[in-house]
Parts: sequence; C-alpha cells; structure tokens
Amino acid sequence: MASNFKIYNLFLYALFTALAIGCGFVGFTFLWFGNINFIIANIPYFSTILLLILIGLNIFFFLIVKNQRRKDFTEISKNLPIIPRTEEVDFEGLSQQISNITEVQSKEIDYLKERENYRREFLGNISHELKTPLFSVQGYLLTLIEGGIDDENIRDKYLNRINKSVDRLIYLVKDLDMISELEKGRINIQNSPFNIVALAQEVIDLLEIKAEKNDIQLTLNHPTNYQLKVMGDIEKIQQVLINLVVNAINYSDPNTEIKIEFQETEERIKIMVKDQGVGIKQEDIDRIFERFYRVDKSRNRNQGGSGLGLAIVKHILEAHNQRIAVQSKLGKGSNFFFHLRKV
Repeated sequence: MASNFKIYNLFLYALFTALAIGCGFVGFTFLWFGNINFIIANIPYFSTILLLILIGLNIFFFLIVKNQRRKDFTEISKNLPIIPRTEEVDFEGLSQQISNITEVQSKEIDYLKERENYRREFLGNISHELKTPLFSVQGYLLTLIEGGIDDENIRDKYLNRINKSVDRLIYLVKDLDMISELEKGRINIQNSPFNIVALAQEVIDLLEIKAEKNDIQLTLNHPTNYQLKVMGDIEKIQQVLINLVVNAINYSDPNTEIKIEFQETEERIKIMVKDQGVGIKQEDIDRIFERFYRVDKSRNRNQGGSGLGLAIVKHILEAHNQRIAVQSKLGKGSNFFFHLRKV
C-alpha cells in the first residue's frame, strides 16, 4: 500500500509539471503569434504535446526513483553481515542416527512381542492351574452321583480328594489375590523390629510335618533364643520364608537337608535358604520368579504348589526395597538369599 501511494504522488508531480510546461508553451505561443484563434485551432496538437510531456516525465521520474533505490539497497547490503556457506550434509552421522532410531524401535517391538508371549503363557498357565483341580472335583462328583456315594469307602475317599482339590483352588486364588495386590502396590508394609531367628524357627515348626513326609530335615544355624533383630514387616517376611522353604521341599530329594542360615554384617543381615535338591539350570534362573514358571512342571504340580510362591517372594522383598537372589548348581542344590536392615 505504501508503494502504491508513492507511485500516485509521483504521477501527480509529473502531471502538474506537464501542465506547467504546457501552460508556459501556450502562453509563449500566444505572445509570439498574438492570435488566440491560432491556439484554439491547434488544441489537438497542444494536447498531444502535453500528453507526451506527461508520459516522458513519468518515465523520467520513475527511472530516477528506481536508480536511487538500487543505490540504497547497495549501501544496505554492504553493512549486512556475511552469511557463511552452509556446511555439507553429514550423511554418515545422519545414517548413524537413523540406525540408532531403528535399533530403539526394534528393541521396543521385541519387548512388546516378549510381553505378548508372556501374557499368552500366563493365561495358559493359569488356565491349567484352575482346570486341573476343577476337573478332579467334577470327576469325583460324577462318580458319587452315579452310585459311588452308596459305597462308604469310595464316598469317604472321593470326598477327601474333593476337599484337597478345593483347598488347592482356595490356595491358588489366595496367592493370585496376594500377588495382584503386591503388583499394584496396595499392600502396606508395616516395618517394625523383630527377631529373625525366632521367626525362622516358627516357620520350621509350621513346615516340619510336610518335611518329614518327604524325609527331609529342616535345620537352623543359630539357637532359637539367639537375638538377631532386623527391620521389616514380620508377617510378610514370614510368608517369604515359608514360600522359600516350601519351594525347597518340593524340589528336594528324600534324605536331604534344608538349612536356614544367617550372616551378620554391621548394617544388614543376610538370610539364606539352602537345599540339596535338583538344582536349577542357568537358563531357568532368570525366569523362576515369574508367575507360574516351573523348573520341573510335573514335580511341582504333583506337590500341589500354585506356581506363584517365588513371584510373591520377589514382590514382598521389592516392597522392602530388597531383592531376592539365587545361586544354584544342577544336581547339587540351590541357595536363595536376601538381606534385611539390621536393628
């Protein structure tokens, strides 16, 4: 808009200049010939001359302004900083960046595939765990309904088996509920000082009958009255010890020993559950704390475990800001251990 205004002003200036020149020319002609009729008769001639003068002045002024603008632009350009030439594209670096992005995306895809496989495996495992006792209950009930209830021996034996299958279902549901709450962080950890040696002895007393049925001996490397206090949630740590000892019993051969040992340092107590069982393959060690993962599926299912014991151990200890670890040699046994803060 400013540019149009300047052109308009330029045109007016040329017009007034042309009119002034034209009037001057007519006045000079009148004085020279002294006859107004001559001027009137030649108005077309004078108009053409006036138009040509106007066009010529417009062109002249336009060229002057254009030339001035070019000079101004040249002066301004001299004061502008010199912009360096753009550097060449680093194709090697760009290729490396693309490779890095591709690698990250590939890892994310692999992770998603792994999670999907884990989900499928989990659903398959939980389906199997629920299906086995349910089918057992269904089979025993059908036998009783079809006439087996009239035989006292069959009735008592099958009712006993139904009761065991229901107990296993309840045990499985309780473990599922507990691990679900642990994974969601809904279990409150109530830390308080307690004697870990006395707690370990209680666990041994609870599981002594189960161990004796398998001809396994449970031992403790400290006397019961030994004071070794740690900080933690006593109920949750009792659950950890129970799960570790039960796991050791399930995977130990008869006439072997399971030890609960402690190592004391200035700040922490190391708690160990050692067995002389079948041991764990190296490729299985990283997965034994997953839900329903079993090293020997047939052995543990025969023992009636839920397959969630070690997963619960892992989550309880993580809630205590600790971790469970294992050392094992195939055929020579395993050592599960963790730490608690010493009081």
